[in-house]
This record gives sequence, structure tokens and C-alpha cells, in this order.
Amino acid sequence: MSINLTILGCHSATPRVNAHPTSQFLDINNRAFLIDCGEGTQVQLRKYKLRFTKIQCIFISHLHGDHFYGLIGLISTFMLHKRSQELHIYGPKGLKEVITLQLKLSKTWINFGLYFHELTSKSTELIYEDEKVEVHTIPLKHRIYTNGFFFKEKEGERKLNMAKIVKQDEIDVCDYRNLQLGKDFKKDDGTILKNEALTLPPIPGKSYAFCSDTMYHEDMVPIIKNCDLLYHETTFLKDKKELAKTTMHSTAFEAGTIAKMADAKKLIIGHFSSRYSNLNDFKQEAQEVFENTELANAGKEFVV
Repeated sequence: MSINLTILGCHSATPRVNAHPTSQFLDINNRAFLIDCGEGTQVQLRKYKLRFTKIQCIFISHLHGDHFYGLIGLISTFMLHKRSQELHIYGPKGLKEVITLQLKLSKTWINFGLYFHELTSKSTELIYEDEKVEVHTIPLKHRIYTNGFFFKEKEGERKLNMAKIVKQDEIDVCDYRNLQLGKDFKKDDGTILKNEALTLPPIPGKSYAFCSDTMYHEDMVPIIKNCDLLYHETTFLKDKKELAKTTMHSTAFEAGTIAKMADAKKLIIGHFSSRYSNLNDFKQEAQEVFENTELANAGKEFVV
């Protein structure tokens, strides 16, 4: 069980030679997800030698260009590479209309299953689930409808406590599987041995919270509580706190405050405004309240 996150872009607004808009490649329990898809995302995927053909799902936080303008190009490339695997895209209502119109007018014919799951709820909801991973929305507070996403591994199987099991003559190897699945053991005389007495708790699933563009918003804290890894936007420093409110973005200090309130284990900050030349100022400001903070940087990997 593990999480491997690669930052593809972490700057706000206009793409530049060394500043790429938001996009992240997440490998969680052998599931490959793309989070946001700013302009140039597919070039970044190639640059860092990430197998974008493995991407199973794409999650788009909101319909500002620096978070999804790379999507139509990536879809077209999938078509050129003769993708056969289904692609599921989760994002705000309107995303399907934007993408399908571009495909229609360019007469681009998709040769794989392309499915849009449009989001409208202003409350957190489960939007993706399989036997290993689940994804919930994190409603955010921005100028347009915006969600973050909370990725969580499901707990694994219980661990056999062999020191206890070997003391029970009636428990055979063929019973181990049921014990790992959490079932109690029934002895020949009808006595029930509780599963907790024969096994150990499973390894807790790891979690990652992606909080895209948002102003300071404490309502997200219960959703992301105790997350292993938290990404939170930090467009501004405290010197532009009022501008952050006006544009509905966050400061580095506010991101650190959210991380502290959520008892996150590590904070990653990004979405830096181009008005700042020294990004270490963001890190120092966030660390005023939350020490375990790191800067996002294109190509940087975070492993949990």
C-alpha cells in the first residue's frame, strides 16, 4: 500500500517556460490518476517519463483554464495512440459540453470509451470506488464551483497473530483466509473465538487530499482529517491577504493553518503567483504554523 505523487505543474494562471499550471500524476495502490490538466500537461508527462497510457481516471477541480486547458490535447493524443481502455473524467457540470464541442468541431473521433461524471453537489460525496481505493470530493470556496479530491486506500486484510493461532489445535491453514477477512472461528464444541483474539489490525490505508483553488475554508477540515499528505494552494503571501480574499485564493499562512487543524502529516504548497520571485518565502510563511511543509515543484515526487 503506497502513494506516489508527481507534480507536473504548480503555478497559477499563465504558463511560462519554467512555470507550469496545475497538474499532478497520482499512483495510489497501483491506480493511475491525473489530477487537473493545465496547458502542457501531456508534455510534462513525457518529460518526467510517466506512462500516461496508464491513466485510468482524470479529476478536474474547476473550469478555470489553468486547470483544464490541457485536457482536449491529452484526449486527442490518447486517440492517436489508439487507446482502447475506457477513460473516466470527473469534473464540474459543463466540462462534457466543452470537450465534446471541441471534438465535434475538429471532427476528432474517439476510438475508446470516454465517460464524463459531472459534479454539482456542494456537499462532500463519494465519486469513485473500487476494491482498493475510494475518492471523495472536498467542496471548496472559489469564484466558480470548485472541488478538491480526497483519495484514500481502503484498509487491507487483518494480519494473522500466529503466536495466538498456534495455541489452537483446531485452527488449520485452510481457516487462515477467513480469519484474514475478519471472521470469527467456531470450535468443534461450539465455542466462538473472536477474530480480534487471533488477528492483528490491518495496516491503515494511506490518504492524499488535493485542495485546489480556494479561499481559507475551515469546512474542509473534517473531510481531510489525519490525511497523510495534503496539497493546498498558496497563491499569495500574507502581504496580499486582502487580495487573496478578493480573488478567493489562500495565503501560505492559511494553508499551514488548515494543515495544522486537520492534523495532516505533511503539507505541500503550490499554485504560486508569478508576482513572487522567491518561493522559499511561501515555505517559511507556512512553517510559521505547520513545520512539515514542502514546496511543490515540477517533477518533484512525494512518496507515502
